[in-house]
Amino acid sequence: MSKTYDPVPPRAVAFIGLGVMGYPMAGHLARAGHRVTVYNRSAAKAQAWVTEYGGARAPTPAEAAAGAEFVFCCVGNDDDLRAVTLGETGAFAGMAPGAVFVDHTTASAEVARELHATATARSLQFVDAPVSGGQAGAVNGVLTVMCGGDEAPFDAMKPVAMAFARAVTRIGDSGAGQLAKMVNQIAIAGLVQGLAEAIAFGRHAGLDMPLVLDVIGKGAAQSWQMDNRGKTMVEGRFDFGFAVDWMRKDLGLVLDEARRNGARVPVTALVDQFYAEVQAQGGGRWDTSSLIKRLG
Repeated sequence: MSKTYDPVPPRAVAFIGLGVMGYPMAGHLARAGHRVTVYNRSAAKAQAWVTEYGGARAPTPAEAAAGAEFVFCCVGNDDDLRAVTLGETGAFAGMAPGAVFVDHTTASAEVARELHATATARSLQFVDAPVSGGQAGAVNGVLTVMCGGDEAPFDAMKPVAMAFARAVTRIGDSGAGQLAKMVNQIAIAGLVQGLAEAIAFGRHAGLDMPLVLDVIGKGAAQSWQMDNRGKTMVEGRFDFGFAVDWMRKDLGLVLDEARRNGARVPVTALVDQFYAEVQAQGGGRWDTSSLIKRLG
């Protein structure tokens, strides 16, 4: 990691969830000089993190959160998030009044609002803060963080979160961060399907697709997906990046929210079914660009 960290007074922080995103995110907090205590469902992963970065590990979220000014979290889904926040061993039980819980899980806006209300009742602060940038963004410390919640805790956590981010932005009230992440995933789903169809079409037409991508990547068709996934799609390489299983989880959140708010997302619903076909081909852990596998 070669990231340069802005000078921020060292803080006592906790990080809950050391998966492919959380492990390097917590690492950046330690490298930035913060005092980090970690919790992970697998104690071996937590110990490996401590061996690499220092700090401490705790056997429960509550014990990890004890004494922390900020508790960062990145777990799998709504149920995982409730499991690490609520109950006698949950983080909320260990947090001191005024401490800020920052949730980087991609979850529902509903659970964000629920936990914000629970935290408020306990004199705690809660910010929903899903991220974009994938595993590479986490490793390099350049994630984009979309936040929902009250202004004061957002302002307090932003300088600390910049250890693993290039942008940390408050979108609105509780749940707004999760809704913004859904907008992000809707846009990505359509882009990847369009890119897959374009590459498949070019192949059928007998074109030199790496050359074509170089050419059109300098014009209006340019996108992050084209720049970073176009040539690997041509090469049929999908053993990296953001997994199809994760994308389907995220699109499920989108479709549930769309049913609630009345938004029409026909292309997103269709691409979700295409991803289901990729899963059926055994591609649940392939990168999301594997949509092209359906097209031959």
